[in-house]
Amino acid sequence: MNRRRSTGSGNGSAGFLSRFARARSGAVAIWFAVMALPLAVMSFALIDINRASVEKRHLQDALDAAVLLVARSTATTDTQAQALGSAALAAQLTGMSEATLLSSSFKIVGSTVKGTATSGLSPYISNLWLGGDMNVGAVSEATRAATNLEMALVLDVTGSMAGSRMTDLKAAAKDLIDMVVSDSQSPYYSKAALVPYSVAVNVGGYAPSVRGAVVGTRSISGISWQSGTSKNISGISKASTAVVTSNSHGFQNGDVVYISGVNGMTQVNNKYYTVSNAATNNFRLSGTSSSSWSNYSSGGTIRKCQVSDCTMVVTTSAAHGYDNGDEIYFSGVGGLTALNGNTYSIANKTTTTFSLPAVSGPTSSAWTSGGTAFCTKYGCEYQRFTNASSTPATRMHQINTCVTERTGTYAYTDTAPGTALVGANYPSTSNLCPTATIMPLSTDRTALKAQIDTYVAAGSTAGQIGVEWGWYMVSPSFASLWPVASQPAAYTKPDLLKVVVIMTDGEFNSPYCQGVIAKNAGSGSGDTADKINCNATNGQGAAQALQTCTAMKSAGVVVYTVGLGMAAGGEAETLLKNCATSSSHLYLPSGGGALKDAFAAIGRDIMKLRLSK
Repeated sequence: MNRRRSTGSGNGSAGFLSRFARARSGAVAIWFAVMALPLAVMSFALIDINRASVEKRHLQDALDAAVLLVARSTATTDTQAQALGSAALAAQLTGMSEATLLSSSFKIVGSTVKGTATSGLSPYISNLWLGGDMNVGAVSEATRAATNLEMALVLDVTGSMAGSRMTDLKAAAKDLIDMVVSDSQSPYYSKAALVPYSVAVNVGGYAPSVRGAVVGTRSISGISWQSGTSKNISGISKASTAVVTSNSHGFQNGDVVYISGVNGMTQVNNKYYTVSNAATNNFRLSGTSSSSWSNYSSGGTIRKCQVSDCTMVVTTSAAHGYDNGDEIYFSGVGGLTALNGNTYSIANKTTTTFSLPAVSGPTSSAWTSGGTAFCTKYGCEYQRFTNASSTPATRMHQINTCVTERTGTYAYTDTAPGTALVGANYPSTSNLCPTATIMPLSTDRTALKAQIDTYVAAGSTAGQIGVEWGWYMVSPSFASLWPVASQPAAYTKPDLLKVVVIMTDGEFNSPYCQGVIAKNAGSGSGDTADKINCNATNGQGAAQALQTCTAMKSAGVVVYTVGLGMAAGGEAETLLKNCATSSSHLYLPSGGGALKDAFAAIGRDIMKLRLSK
């Protein structure tokens, strides 16, 4: 039997759905029409939100980069930070953002750089309910990588720096102080020291500690030749050994006596004799025959001498420490004024006395008061030496608070002065120690700059001594010399930068021997009449300075060198090239403006070194 198969659309679920669609098509269309607008708004709003999110990321990335750049820069004020940070932020956003930068702020808070920024973005549709652009913001901060700073400025104040050069140097040095010595000394400090130099380096009140106390300056409490009271003579015999009669004379065998004022037997007068065969009322003049002399008639005085040659004996108020043969210089002596300004060899020294063989007691004026005695060898107040003139002569130079090179094993080291003293200085009156003194590490910009303002150009160039003291000012080995706040830290202290800046305008022409400019010193170091007749103990100044530079660089000190108006290829330029830490640490300005630029560049480089790790 055949069955009829239904093929109508109304059968099954598919048919049902088809009929429903045809029956409801008008209502659905209306429903979709109603929903289309809010769906579109929502779609564009989502796009705007996404755009804002992207721009916020762009802004954050750009701000992070700008803050990091400021943190690594030399900026030390909010004004500097703002100028640098805003420019960097704008550059970062160029090409990576469709938003408009509305504001930015960069501030330095201690060791942290803080930045904020806001951008505005024009929305596709969100302004319908926002009433304007969408704003996005970002905040960023970076802790500046930093170090403590100890810097010594070694500055040429020689005669060739007179005039505009000195004016420009003062301005450049003070600008550098302002750049590197910060107002804030926490959490990191920044300190500067000053070492002005010319013919030597003036260490002021630190001199006794570094070159040793001056030896043998002693106040005089008396000068005389006679011992005890004078005795009257009542007779002198004519005999092969003359016998002197003097009641209760009190002399003993071996005493030396001086006789004067005798009448008749005048041959005995104004001479000294040794007493022998002493009795209560008479004694013999040992080895003296009076047989051929005139007869004694009357009078006469006899006085005992303190020393065997009846010369003057000086008594000091304290132990003098002199040795027989030392040359002693006198000043301020009252009465016996012939001593003043002269030097005498001494003999018969005791703890507090010595005699002057060249000064007869009985024929000299009497001492009345005061006076000072000075020894005249190296280490004393005055040094007596033979000069280097073609016709050698004896010269006398006085010590001062300047110092010269250290010699021997410790010449080119920063060994503490308690172990090895530095050299003393005995300058001539025509090439004097500079008046400007060193200043140890300080955070006081005002005081540092005031000190620089006192500099006066004079003298020849012992730059090797300036280089040494530049090192000493940042060396922990010299720390005990200075006030606590000025003491350099150990080389091993974490986050510490030690810097020495060496400036000169000429060759180092003044090396020393025994504290006096050596006879083989270079041109411009003074007259040969003022130089000592021996060659420089350590050799020429440039060679000395280079050895010191090498040693301090090995200790971790960063060395900058500045040569003002250097002759190309000359000894001074070569020295500065070799002294500097690297070629980028060498500056060769030709004039005052360039000198200021050089110091400014050094300041920026020091700050970069401090702010980068």
